Amino acid sequence: MAESRKERARHWRYDELPGVDLLRARYIRKTFVRHTHENFVIAAIADGVEVFHHGGSDVSAGAGALALVNPDTPHTGRAGVPEGWQYGALYPPPEVVAAIAAETTTLRGTPGFATPVLDDPYTVHLVHQVLRATDEGNALAADTLLRVAVTRLLRLNGGTLPRREVRTAGARTAARARAVLEERMADPPSLERLAAELGTSPFALLRAFRDTYGMPPHTWLTDARVRRARRLLDEGTAPSEAAFTVGFTDQPHLNRHFSRIVGVPPGAYQRERKNVQDARGGPSVPSGVWQWNGQKHSQTYPTAEERSRTAPSSGTPSASGSPSDSPGSPSA
Repeated sequence: MAESRKERARHWRYDELPGVDLLRARYIRKTFVRHTHENFVIAAIADGVEVFHHGGSDVSAGAGALALVNPDTPHTGRAGVPEGWQYGALYPPPEVVAAIAAETTTLRGTPGFATPVLDDPYTVHLVHQVLRATDEGNALAADTLLRVAVTRLLRLNGGTLPRREVRTAGARTAARARAVLEERMADPPSLERLAAELGTSPFALLRAFRDTYGMPPHTWLTDARVRRARRLLDEGTAPSEAAFTVGFTDQPHLNRHFSRIVGVPPGAYQRERKNVQDARGGPSVPSGVWQWNGQKHSQTYPTAEERSRTAPSSGTPSASGSPSDSPGSPSA
């Protein structure tokens, strides 16, 4: 019982799902600060409740529901009940979702999710089956199930994302400020200096930036630094060097912000990336076991009881990870 109360997380990639980040986690006291993702977030809640701020208000997702976040959409995350929440998540890049939408739906324009929470135990089960297939090294099942899950979500909760057009003077100023911060990430100007460079006042810049990007410049900068640090870690840069390169004062400073946005420390994040490269052609991880901080742990999501309770009586992927649905005709 005590073991099940511990926080744990694994954030990794599977070589046969290029560009797709994967996560399994149980969090109790964890709090995610306001941040964004370049990819979509498809988080399948297996137990407990997650609360996250999205679109100006708090929303919650419990067991059998999915938390869905479109790319570049500010959001937070925290436990909604004392026991926390347990989930598995897929982070497919926009181009993957767009390709699936073009092949299997009638959506036009840039596809995305219409609402941030969807109660759909079947797709929750599909997400966990994708993760299980990656554990087993079953590329065919992982790829197939990912496509079935994304297609189903787009059919149940899909829409066309609005184009972000820079029309107002404030939005143009915010875009110029963002470009300056991107270029001078390691040594950014103060708000006052930045506003003076752009020919505006500090509070006018603050309002314009928040209205355009959903967060103030300093919060956006921290988020951008973590994004760039992730790319450096993926390329093999040491965490201490990555911290300095993106403008954090030291590695503990990077560790703190990285964990509050990504969900795991940068060292653990990088080890999983290295493990993917080293394991190409190597043995797969046994089903029902996953790695956390270099140690093996029993897989607990979803449990057999949860699977029997949430999976539909027909059209359910088999235990081997092979779906009876095809990507072109998932249940809706």
